[in-house]
Amino acid sequence: MSWLAISFEVPAEHVETVSDALLESGAASVDIADAGAGSQAEQAIFAEGGTAPRPWKRSVVSALVAQGVGVASLVEAACARAGFAAPAWRLREVTEEDWVRASREALAPVRVSPRLWIVPSWHRAPDPDAVVIELDPGIAFGTGHHPSTRMCLRWLERVIRGGESVLDFGCGSGILAIAAMKLGAACADGVDIDEQALLAARRNALHNRVQATFHSAAEALRQPSRIVVANILAHPLIVLAPLLARLTARSGRLALAGLLVGQADEVRSAYAPWFDLEALEEDEGWALVSGVRR
Repeated sequence: MSWLAISFEVPAEHVETVSDALLESGAASVDIADAGAGSQAEQAIFAEGGTAPRPWKRSVVSALVAQGVGVASLVEAACARAGFAAPAWRLREVTEEDWVRASREALAPVRVSPRLWIVPSWHRAPDPDAVVIELDPGIAFGTGHHPSTRMCLRWLERVIRGGESVLDFGCGSGILAIAAMKLGAACADGVDIDEQALLAARRNALHNRVQATFHSAAEALRQPSRIVVANILAHPLIVLAPLLARLTARSGRLALAGLLVGQADEVRSAYAPWFDLEALEEDEGWALVSGVRR
């Protein structure tokens, strides 16, 4: 079967909105890369978790769609949802075999820290003594390649001492909840509004042999958690501040990611009424806001 691959540049803050719109309109997969990394060498450094030469100000979104899909209307509708005009886009035809091979080659193992690795299931773990999360993301966000995900993983590694309850709000592939369990949490819940993401997360948890639970964000969350992490986007994080404060136990810890450094002050202000906020963390122009619930 032949597919069409569409690629176009998107402002970094609109990547998730555009990606969601493409998937909801029938794209089989969506991939994101740094538009600033102009050479293959730079892209390879970023894919391995190294330091990119500049922050992600613009990203290249690539979507795979079946033959016969109206490409122009698909791109226009996705960009309109994010509030900007559709840019010029590129189109090429790929076979199913080429797509599968390229998708797998693009997801290399990621070393998050000296002892934590994210490894696609078709790769061998580079370090057999490390904490290894085997991951098939499917169409869900969260492969360990993005700076926001890496910061959340390193934060979880620092704060989990053993026996805590963890909530991953906007769980995507389930990577953060799964990592929490492998790092010693007693239980981990993930919530998401995307049913495809929940399916991918459950599959990944089963593959990693952990007992994380994933369910729709519409379902009631009754008990606050000792550790809450939300890797979403700046605006939803601001809107969700009262809810995430309620879902964080007293003296519990919270981490917020998916925001650019320039958006951090507004996010911090939204959470200041409930949390004692800690020093801002940064990685390639992205920020992580964390704090302790009063």
